[in-house]
Amino acid sequence: MEKNGGIRALSQEEMVLKINNIEVKYHEVILVIKGVSIEIPKGGIVALLGANGAGKSTTLKAISGLLKHEDGQVTDGSIEFMGERIDKMAAEKIAKMGIVQVIEGRRVFEHLTVEQNLKVGAHMRKYGRSIKDGLDMVYHYFPRLKEKRMETAGFISGGEQQMTVVGRALMTSPKLILLDEPSMGLAPLLIHEIFNIITKLNKEEGISMLLVEQNAKLALNVAPHAYVMENGRIVMDDSAEKLRNNADIKDFYLGLTDHGGRKSFRDVKHYKRRKRWLA
Repeated sequence: MEKNGGIRALSQEEMVLKINNIEVKYHEVILVIKGVSIEIPKGGIVALLGANGAGKSTTLKAISGLLKHEDGQVTDGSIEFMGERIDKMAAEKIAKMGIVQVIEGRRVFEHLTVEQNLKVGAHMRKYGRSIKDGLDMVYHYFPRLKEKRMETAGFISGGEQQMTVVGRALMTSPKLILLDEPSMGLAPLLIHEIFNIITKLNKEEGISMLLVEQNAKLALNVAPHAYVMENGRIVMDDSAEKLRNNADIKDFYLGLTDHGGRKSFRDVKHYKRRKRWLA
């Protein structure tokens, strides 16, 4: 992926997903995404950073096909998965190709047990493990879910619900998982546990991931490469190491000044972006 920021451009064979200069509109008139391009390598993790309303979740829905359920559509550009164009496909077909989105907000089926929730994911797969093998894999990575498997999902903790929705995604035998704010509303210890598991899944199962996170520090510890989104555009992308040391990223997303102090909300609110961000 080497571009201006020192990241080598991916070849077609190395990419699992290529978003090429897309625009997204809601209700045919509201332009939300403007010329966004993102590349995800096979077996890699890429983070998409940005504040609330930047367009991160909309980007994920454009990939998974869920935009159509909200009267949104990709009106320009293209999205390719494993070399095949998918931006005009139905969400169900995209899911069966191996893309699964873990929507923010821990969307479990509250009246079903944990194990029944997991089995729902198995019905979306086109190929891959048997249901038993899938459950064994999920319980290997999430042993807490094995303990809770017969409990009603609506009554388990928020962290366990987040584990359940990630486990349900794994049951689809995915090639690419789209994770939307997996840390939202969770205690620090649970966040640490879930992100450790996400990292293990990527390394041991070779599943590609696009991670949307407001917690930039956390995301940059997990993803080797990240894109920064603002007002529906990508304003920067680079290696996690370079982004961690970038003054703009420190100010806006890590909350640190060049001297290591914490910036106040007022400082960030009235901060004037550097000219090169506006180019």
